[in-house]
Amino acid sequence: VLIETAMAESGLPRARLEGERGRTTGQLRLFAQVVRRGDWIGARIDPALPERKPLPRADLRQRFIALGPVAVFGASNFPLAFSTAGGDTASVLAAGCPVIVKGHPAHPNTGALVGAAVSRAVAACGLPEGVFALLTGQSHELGGALVRDPRIKAVGFTGSRAGGLALMRIAAERPEPIPVFAEMSSINPVLLMPAALAARAEALGTAFIGSLTLGAGQFCTNPGLVFALEGPDLERFTAAAVTALTAAQPHVMLTPGIFGAFEQGVGRLTGRDGVKLLARGCVGDGVNQAVGALFEVDAATFLADDVLGHEVFGSSSLIVRVPDFAMLATLLERLEGQLTATLHMDAGDADLARGLLPVLERKAGRILANGWPTGVEVSSAMVHGGPFPATSDPRSTSVGTRAIERFLRPVCYQDIPDLLLPPALQAANPLGIARALDGVLPG
Repeated sequence: VLIETAMAESGLPRARLEGERGRTTGQLRLFAQVVRRGDWIGARIDPALPERKPLPRADLRQRFIALGPVAVFGASNFPLAFSTAGGDTASVLAAGCPVIVKGHPAHPNTGALVGAAVSRAVAACGLPEGVFALLTGQSHELGGALVRDPRIKAVGFTGSRAGGLALMRIAAERPEPIPVFAEMSSINPVLLMPAALAARAEALGTAFIGSLTLGAGQFCTNPGLVFALEGPDLERFTAAAVTALTAAQPHVMLTPGIFGAFEQGVGRLTGRDGVKLLARGCVGDGVNQAVGALFEVDAATFLADDVLGHEVFGSSSLIVRVPDFAMLATLLERLEGQLTATLHMDAGDADLARGLLPVLERKAGRILANGWPTGVEVSSAMVHGGPFPATSDPRSTSVGTRAIERFLRPVCYQDIPDLLLPPALQAANPLGIARALDGVLPG
């Protein structure tokens, strides 16, 4: 029933949603492992040094505690893995915070089914009923009221830049401002290095379109921008990409609103000075189907027009023809913050890539080599974040085990008697967790 409901509400195919269900349950199990392991507590002990000169040191012990109730806004493009019981909810609960989910109006029945399952799990575990709540409704006022509520101590959001900025303003204007961890906007540049492009231009062009059109391009890591040096190898890449896109079948987009925004974004690029439309995908006979779009522009035009660096959510991408590496470095410096940046490179590109890495580190949360950014692994080392406007806080990630850190805060206990200390900091270490002693972890 869950998969069929999600299919009906989102237009996503069964295989995609079954895979997403597996990711959802997998990340819940992953955070359960994090909780059991206990390293998220961040226990640190600096024992008293009463004989230290010129001043003694008090006994200092630190741990992380839950920030408090968190409002989570479900995402439209992942009705399971980034919505009611998605990654934000999993990391909030793992941190020990109650969660109030604002269900996305694009899939209310899917959210209700998942919410009911979570509520049953809460009851079965003997947890307080208020640990989890689901709010449904289409109005922006409901979300705004949730963020304004003085009981809410943080916000997790995945969606548009406009939506994220609106919530950030509300949170900042509260009598008690609170953090908003918003994942918002990214165009995810792909850099085609000379040796790699010379060796496999056609294969890269075909694979690029496969990534671009996957799921109608409705991924926050969709490759919306390609940089490459002008020349015959780039022409080979472009020709292969055009061939692949003209054969690409359209996919239904998640909502009429998202489809309309995609069409407007493609329309803005189509009529823009200096921008050339290279190809469109196949036209289908259904409603709200994204017809892929590929554009190209020279580096000078891209540099002069900030709009060309903005995200078009969907299967639209822009190839930027670059005259030399000095201009490429300039273009990268001018980019906004990104979730990802990708290098396609061969051994002969290593020196050039090494020079670009410091720029990419400043611009993106995840840097890939010889892959495509669509597809985010849920693991301990994954970063799904980046400088603004990719996210509202570049220090955080919304995917992977470090996502829990967004909803924790440190507390220091000075000269507190052992019988009053939390178990994580007691002398006997009843939880059996790793603890740093004078800043040094055991082993």
